[in-house]
Amino acid sequence: MKRFCLKALGHLLFAVYLLLFAIISHAGSKVGYIQMKVVMQSAQSIDVGKRLMVEFKPRNAELEKFRKQIQEKEASFEKDAASLSQRDLIAKRQEIEYLKIDFDRKKNRQHEDFLLRKQEELNNFQNNVNAAVTTLGQNEGFDLILYNTGGYIGPKVDVTDKVLKLLK
Repeated sequence: MKRFCLKALGHLLFAVYLLLFAIISHAGSKVGYIQMKVVMQSAQSIDVGKRLMVEFKPRNAELEKFRKQIQEKEASFEKDAASLSQRDLIAKRQEIEYLKIDFDRKKNRQHEDFLLRKQEELNNFQNNVNAAVTTLGQNEGFDLILYNTGGYIGPKVDVTDKVLKLLK
């Protein structure tokens, strides 16, 4: 029993020592906080979206042109359906169905490509944000910079504007 009490006292003293060490070391710490919501709504982030739209604009136009061609073929088919033989009717209907399937395939492929490119661009942007945060932390002597964590973050530790300036 005596041994147990000594062991418990040793653990308690160790815990108190760690707590005191944490308090003493925290007293001189410089902490910052970044509002990622603000960063993701910044001009730099919006530029990423604009670049993607410009990149995919030709493919969107090509898809739209293809969609209109299918609509024109359908309209022509419906207009000429009464005068076509049963064999031609089936062949034209099948051709239009194949075009629709091809259109859906192309649209899905483009959507997948867009999502991949979007993820690549977001990853690049996040890497740039991380680099800016690291630079800020090193240049201004921060011990800790947090992203979107904490129940309350005071305005003194908010360094979001500084990070946005580094991103420019």
